[in-house]
Amino acid sequence: MRLRSDLILRRLGHESIIVEPGQDMVDMSKVFTFNDTAVFIWERLQGREFTLETVVEMLLENYEVEEDIARRDALALLQTFKEHGLLME
Repeated sequence: MRLRSDLILRRLGHESIIVEPGQDMVDMSKVFTFNDTAVFIWERLQGREFTLETVVEMLLENYEVEEDIARRDALALLQTFKEHGLLME
């Protein structure tokens, strides 16, 4: 799978959001705010193919977390990305 290449991560103060650059008016119902971990993962996945295992490994290598928790969190994040159309078909 891949992240949509047309989406841009923007930082507004202490917030990080995903924006669709083609939108003339920002549709606030389609704004996604990310926490620091989601930003870390998004930045490293941009422009590359990845799997659930890729995300699990990123979490294990960069955070002190048990593998089962990393897997659960990675799956939840990718499901959220998919549900909100942030992944390429």
